[in-house]
Amino acid sequence: MSIAENIHQVQQTIAAACLEAGRTDPVTLVAVTKYHSIAEAQAVVATGMLDLAENRPDGLAQKQAVLTAPELKWHFIGNLQKRKVKQVINQVTYLHSLDRVSLAAEIEKRAHKPIDCFVEVNVSGEAAKSGIELAEVDAFITALADFTKIRVIGLMTMAPIDADDVLLHELFKKLRLQRDAIVQRHLAYAPCRELSMGMSRDYRIAVLEGATFVRVGTALFQ
Repeated sequence: MSIAENIHQVQQTIAAACLEAGRTDPVTLVAVTKYHSIAEAQAVVATGMLDLAENRPDGLAQKQAVLTAPELKWHFIGNLQKRKVKQVINQVTYLHSLDRVSLAAEIEKRAHKPIDCFVEVNVSGEAAKSGIELAEVDAFITALADFTKIRVIGLMTMAPIDADDVLLHELFKKLRLQRDAIVQRHLAYAPCRELSMGMSRDYRIAVLEGATFVRVGTALFQ
């Protein structure tokens, strides 16, 4: 199928999952263009999609040099090294990988305005994964109180590649419940109403469990 057809199919799956879950709130489909060509990214934009994601500073710069429409929203979804913050932070609308106070401090130093951030949470506890542990989320968000350039709009996670449906539901639900707990704190700097979870193989289950942003790559380009 074409990229346009793939996008339509993913959007239909999201809509069906929302209906099944009884949801009426919006779900943002983020096209993960990392590892894909500028021409493929242009094809995505041609369908009317405005949210694009990259995981490397050079990939972001290459795409942005060509895709210059001001209405595009760029998401940085990879691990962001402190030394790369200056290259990235003022070029993106969303950062999906805030996972340490030292990174927040560098963003505070380099950002020209408050940045919408997702705190990355390692819900599954995998040793090889980035992100803070679920039990540390409250304390981490408390530690961000004095950073004027950090706005925590939500939580993000990645499920294990080999997780079955039962485990996926469990992990995504845990993140949702943690999000709900933070919302109840009514923090001006951390409204935390969003959930960035779900990729090509598991975005349907993520939507059933409350995802408001799904990061889909392979399913759009296969």
